[in-house]
Amino acid sequence: MSVNAINIHDLKKLAKRRLPRPAFDYLDGGADDEQAMANNQSAFARYRMVPRVLEDVSHIDMSTKLLGQTLSMPLIVSPLGQQRMFHHEADRAGARAASRAETLFTLSSFSSFNIEQVAEASNGPKMFQIYVMADDALNQANLRRAKAAGYQSVCLTVDSVIGGNRERDLRNGLTMPVKLTLSSMIEFAKHPVWVWRYLYGEGRDLANMDGAPQASDGQAFMTYLQSLAERRLTWEHAERMIQAWDGPFAIKGISAVADAVKAAKIGASAIFISNHGGRQMDSAPAPIDLVAEIRAAVGDKVELIVDGGITRGSDIIKALALGADACAIGKAYGYGLAAAGEEGALRALEILRAELQREMILLGAANVEAVKSLEVKRL
Repeated sequence: MSVNAINIHDLKKLAKRRLPRPAFDYLDGGADDEQAMANNQSAFARYRMVPRVLEDVSHIDMSTKLLGQTLSMPLIVSPLGQQRMFHHEADRAGARAASRAETLFTLSSFSSFNIEQVAEASNGPKMFQIYVMADDALNQANLRRAKAAGYQSVCLTVDSVIGGNRERDLRNGLTMPVKLTLSSMIEFAKHPVWVWRYLYGEGRDLANMDGAPQASDGQAFMTYLQSLAERRLTWEHAERMIQAWDGPFAIKGISAVADAVKAAKIGASAIFISNHGGRQMDSAPAPIDLVAEIRAAVGDKVELIVDGGITRGSDIIKALALGADACAIGKAYGYGLAAAGEEGALRALEILRAELQREMILLGAANVEAVKSLEVKRL
């Protein structure tokens, strides 16, 4: 199945047509005035690349090593929760798409298919994303399940002790309990196939939480969610989790240099420089603006992943040249998934791969290491 999309923006348009507005807004939106979300993307325009000429670019090698895995390119899929809102095959489709692209798929704790189901769907590289739950037995159980299912690495998200103020969701009635507006109900009515698949498809809410109520049971679901988060989250929690996993381990949601240094000190293998896609704190800086300073502070002790605002292959180039090891996509991947399931998710990855390859040729960089040595100008 071919997907008629030239760039990520085309996939976004397709996703908007395929989804009821509340589901699209959940994917597309940010916190408060959505300034952080917009800045994540626009910040890349502040950087310009200086091309090298008369370099042999007859063969371009985009392969890279990240979290102990050899990947076909320095681009991975970020964790994205509740994916059945975007496509009925949800995380299984995403894992298969990432495997076909020979890159890493990250499964959210709040996935629509569980750890084992996604492992069965794909034999490609996989990372399990986890939060520190108030119930430590649940934390340990999910780590054991991920290890037994063959996930090679873990990603701990640390910037979501409380949810951001996502006003699009509030206006659409995507609250707990759900309070849909008339216009939102009309939107769902205009997408009967989506509604049928959402209500009667195989996926479910909080698939990794055995015994969790479904979102349709509004009050019970809200009470359960409120009981999950560990509000007294500290560095000791992260350190204990790193030790319990005993393998490649990333911490996601770091912006401050001091926090990056601390993450390296407690044994993190990688850091996602991320503001949660602009969905948490609207005054957060763009991840791309933090790369050079964090790299200077941590040296080569940890791998750096830029997460936020990636819509072009040139964005990946800029991140690598500033000191990152890879980039991660959440929204861009979600647009593809919503547009056409597995094929759409794969199309998002392949669009960015093709753009990355073209930029490398034009810049005179035949491999990822050559990209990292390129000169960057900030406007």
